[in-house]
Amino acid sequence: MLRVKMVKLMLILIIGSALPQLVVAQQQVTLKDALTFALQNNNRVRKAKLDIEGGRYKVEEVRAQALPQITGNVGLTYNPIIGQLVANFGGQTQAIKLGQNWNSTAGVQLSQQLFNQQVFTGLQAARSSEEYYNLNSQLTEEQIIELVANNYYQVLVNRQQLNVIDTNIKNVNIVEKIVSNQYKNGLARKIDVDRINVNLTNLNTQREQVINAITQLENQLKFSMGMPVATQINLPATELTEVTTLPVFTDSIDLANRTEVKLLNNQDKLLSLQRKAYVAEYYPSLALTGNYTYSSQSDSFDFLKSNAAAIGYGASAVGLTLRVPIFNGFLTRSKIRQADVDIKKAKEDRRESVNALNLAYENAKIQLKNNINTIKAQRKNADLAQEIYKSTQNNYNNGLASLTDLLDTENALTSAQNSYTQALLNYKIAEIQLIKSNGNIKSLVQ
Repeated sequence: MLRVKMVKLMLILIIGSALPQLVVAQQQVTLKDALTFALQNNNRVRKAKLDIEGGRYKVEEVRAQALPQITGNVGLTYNPIIGQLVANFGGQTQAIKLGQNWNSTAGVQLSQQLFNQQVFTGLQAARSSEEYYNLNSQLTEEQIIELVANNYYQVLVNRQQLNVIDTNIKNVNIVEKIVSNQYKNGLARKIDVDRINVNLTNLNTQREQVINAITQLENQLKFSMGMPVATQINLPATELTEVTTLPVFTDSIDLANRTEVKLLNNQDKLLSLQRKAYVAEYYPSLALTGNYTYSSQSDSFDFLKSNAAAIGYGASAVGLTLRVPIFNGFLTRSKIRQADVDIKKAKEDRRESVNALNLAYENAKIQLKNNINTIKAQRKNADLAQEIYKSTQNNYNNGLASLTDLLDTENALTSAQNSYTQALLNYKIAEIQLIKSNGNIKSLVQ
């Protein structure tokens, strides 16, 4: 007996020491914390930042084409059979060997573009590409902020629904005890007890479903944040605040501040530079070239005149190379016309994108107006359903209302409370869309 008590005491001590660690391990995360974490750890955001780094290297790659190109070369050749030159000297035909058995060379070559419109246009395009990667990274961050915020509020709403179910289970348990006592005293029917138990079972089933949904939504939230799914987090209920007033609306929005429009501007610039690069294929190019080579020949193994019998000599040249395109089968003309088509398509994309951005803003305003009215109505409806339930419960206890009336009012209360919570979620999602439409989505992180 003493041994059993000691084991129990040890278990209590172990569990007691583990509880603080469990509490600490469950990290409390506000919306701002979630967004800040996501901007630092989300994979898409990190990859977009890597694209910026890659864009800088792309600029360096193109810039290298405008810098001097220097190459070195070394060669060693053995001629088992040496070619001969046959010539007539003073009426006598003679054969002269051309070279030696061993030939070695070493040299350096230089090439510098003096004028090449394709290279210069490519450098401009590379710089615009670097700007594109910066804008794309900014757009990715905005998309992640929107995604994480939506996921965050969905978790809060489901937690609120869980609180509603827990409250209803508590109320039904009270009724179940009353009905069970009445049944024992012959004042209630068994079918009444069964109906209460069925209702209680359904509520517990719903509770399990909501708990599973919360777990899945929390996992989705952590995944979108770039946080390990195994991490335990806790979201403050105060983040889902009650809404009473609408934000200030404007008749129109300044689209120039939207990252999507900035990307379209950058795309237009890149397409224009692409066309300019194709046109540059018609232009001549001028390059400066120079080289120096040292050669050595010997009838035995030798490398760059390493023995006295070898003959060594140097040679160098400096020149200009002018390349003038004349005809390439209308290849360049076809490329330019394709570029013109891409520019026209980009204009259509811009028209559609601008219209879509305005549509999103107008829809967000409509949704907010509708949702604020729904929130007010559902709040009153939930309060009224609460009063009706309390009144019906009191009447039931006094024998003035049937069990059916009580269960109906309990279901109506649950429905009203869930509708109110869902209206809050819809408002928050529409609010995020409105903030995004104004180009201020990053204000959620501040």
